[in-house]
Amino acid sequence: MAGKESSSVPSTPLLKDELDIVIPTIRNLDFLEMWRPFFQPYHLIIVQDGDPSKEIKVPEGFDYELYNRNDINRILGPKANCISFKDSACRCFGYMVSKKKYIYTIDDDCFVAKDPSDKEINALEQHIKNLLSPSTPYFFNTLYDPYRVGADFVRGYPFSLREGAPTAVSHGLWLNIPDYDAPTQLVKPRERNSRYVDAVLTIPKGTLFPMCGMNLAFDRDLIGPAMYFGLMGDGQPIGRYDDMWAGWCTKVICDHLGLGVKTGLPYIWHSKASNPFVNLKKEYKGIFWQEELIPFFQSVALPKDCTSVQKCYIELSKQVREKLGKIDPYFTKLADAMVTWIEAWDELNPSGAAAGVANGTAK
Repeated sequence: MAGKESSSVPSTPLLKDELDIVIPTIRNLDFLEMWRPFFQPYHLIIVQDGDPSKEIKVPEGFDYELYNRNDINRILGPKANCISFKDSACRCFGYMVSKKKYIYTIDDDCFVAKDPSDKEINALEQHIKNLLSPSTPYFFNTLYDPYRVGADFVRGYPFSLREGAPTAVSHGLWLNIPDYDAPTQLVKPRERNSRYVDAVLTIPKGTLFPMCGMNLAFDRDLIGPAMYFGLMGDGQPIGRYDDMWAGWCTKVICDHLGLGVKTGLPYIWHSKASNPFVNLKKEYKGIFWQEELIPFFQSVALPKDCTSVQKCYIELSKQVREKLGKIDPYFTKLADAMVTWIEAWDELNPSGAAAGVANGTAK
């Protein structure tokens, strides 16, 4: 697993000046050593969770900025209450302060994986390839991603749809420890994922998916304001649904705006399983609530005048308040936080505040 030079490292790193790597953490970032061949050319945004007086050590040679809770409070003021505390959901603050077009976010227990030929996987490079090629949300291609080398559209695929749609999200997967919920962890404590599937798929329009935030990339210009990881952790009745919430909101908005979401490659090596009993305590209410949340998101309709991500998200917050607020007061609080998040985003990103849907071309 040691980081070393690999033939998969491009001579000139892709999007070197257009991408930030966002890492939430409570510990020293020794894991970056193995990622050095792949991450060192890029700018890192580290969001420190927990005690802001604790010093986080970052290996030498990385270009980074680090934000702790004091920084979040200073920058956002009263609006800082929309950023979760003592939960990895705090990572979305990094999305907000970034000034780059693309974001890659990874957890600090995710290591470099190897493909079946024992070659180290440059996860970031594959995410970038996913984002820079179109998606096919309107018609499923049975050879999966038709834009990959060695693949194409199969017979019967409409020519009118072969231009595809701009890709907003690239959702990567994990070898070793799968991203299971607490009940599944408890039933299968020793299960490990060793299956490497060499495929990238577009998630069809109208289909939701469980988005995991530990190996995820997205086009910040296209979908950034929808990547809010909600209210989780300290003082909240729920945890471990931060990325799920962001994924459901993002997918509904991508479908409305004609944007694509991909899943599959690249893989990372997820090194350690979290405590299933702690996870069950965090997830307990969510396990029940999601049975009502999913039908809500499946039935969401956004008006035609919602032509920007911000407008879509504000409309979604209204529907959350109206329909999910009946389930629990938490959702009324969450709806308020969704509005606060957009207000804070627009304050820090004034040029994009009134923008409509981007055209999907690389800037």
